[in-house]
Amino acid sequence: MSAVSKLKEELASVALYTLFFGAWFALFMLLKTLLLAEYEIRFSGLSAVLVGALILAKVVLLLEHVSLGEGIARRPAWVEVLVRTVLYAFGVLVVLLLEKAFEVRHEKGGLLHALAGILYHEDVPHVVANAIVASGALLVFNLLSLLRKRLGAGALLAMLRAPSGQVG
Repeated sequence: MSAVSKLKEELASVALYTLFFGAWFALFMLLKTLLLAEYEIRFSGLSAVLVGALILAKVVLLLEHVSLGEGIARRPAWVEVLVRTVLYAFGVLVVLLLEKAFEVRHEKGGLLHALAGILYHEDVPHVVANAIVASGALLVFNLLSLLRKRLGAGALLAMLRAPSGQVG
């Protein structure tokens, strides 16, 4: 396989994954906008949605190739889905908390002080909500990834395109 075709395949994967996570985050942004409208608070975060989706897509694309070891490989497939989801979700939460600490480092007197008090910051519920949505997206992604591995590339899409009387 040539370098150009590998690059095209990598870009297509990143685009597809970004679209998947972007759809999740855009839906969450829409829900936030609708909820905050009741209090006449304007919310816009389209750029954050796009950047977050792109970063998460690239990280997940890399982590998909990381083996969790023989202990997990010998267990039922749902165990790998669960372990990957928990690990990825924990990573997302840590990154979001670090990002929030970095944002408030000036008002807290430095990054270490911001990290020490980050769980008491007023934006932590927002951070946790973002982490929960990302975790849901990761769970669905990991389930779809398992189905893609087991059924083969394009099989799930072919099943969804087939008339419902022909599935099964």
